[in-house]
Amino acid sequence: MMKLLYKDNEIFHTITGTGHTKIPLVLLHGFLEDMTIWYDFIEGLGKERQIICIDLPGHGRSKDFSGPHGMQEMANIVAAVLKDIGIQQVSLAGHSMGGYVGLEFLDNFPMMLKDIMLINSTPSEDTVERKKIRDRSIEIVGTNKDAFISMAISNLFSAESREVFKDEIDRLKQAAYRLNIENIQQTLKAMRDRKDHTVTLKKFEGGKMIIAGKDDTLIEITDIQKLATETNSDLIILEKGHNSWLEMSEKLYKNMLFID
Repeated sequence: MMKLLYKDNEIFHTITGTGHTKIPLVLLHGFLEDMTIWYDFIEGLGKERQIICIDLPGHGRSKDFSGPHGMQEMANIVAAVLKDIGIQQVSLAGHSMGGYVGLEFLDNFPMMLKDIMLINSTPSEDTVERKKIRDRSIEIVGTNKDAFISMAISNLFSAESREVFKDEIDRLKQAAYRLNIENIQQTLKAMRDRKDHTVTLKKFEGGKMIIAGKDDTLIEITDIQKLATETNSDLIILEKGHNSWLEMSEKLYKNMLFID
């Protein structure tokens, strides 16, 4: 485990992998998650390349940020980590919020990115209704953080998956319960206020792939199909819902092997 001091905040990250066939791959987790979601992936992926996993601010071991921190700040952190370890170009895969950060990274540091994979994520901004849900979530976090976390995580899984992955879901919740109220609220605001990156992704000439869940409760499959076509991105549709890294880990892993 390594750490970078960024604006007086510790950002934790790991560098693993012994292969050098491909350029390094950055893996970014989603909201209420941390780098541990990738632990079952990095050994296999690391046979061809270095793997950089980052705990985004306020998640995992990385320290909370006081005050607002939007997607651009998170993208700046990714760039700062790469600069600190001396890596000039990477491929990137991000789950959900990690995909939003990846797109902001693409927008701000295009020369540093060779390929991008969005996993249960979207280049579009929040709809008006989704923004209202974010606002209600911010209020709920302020009054009952643990209830919000439990509900938010459980709602991403079907009843069947909640039973099959009960232990893993409980571990996710226990880790998320340790997160700071203010940081959860600021992260919700960052997702609410993020820019639409549909044009950014369309213009990108590197490799681009979108992994979608057929039963994703957050991202409509018809919407992501249209966006994939509009942005000239390869689209892979997996069974199950929003957390393909857990529910469809083997098939996701096989597709991640094709990140150039």
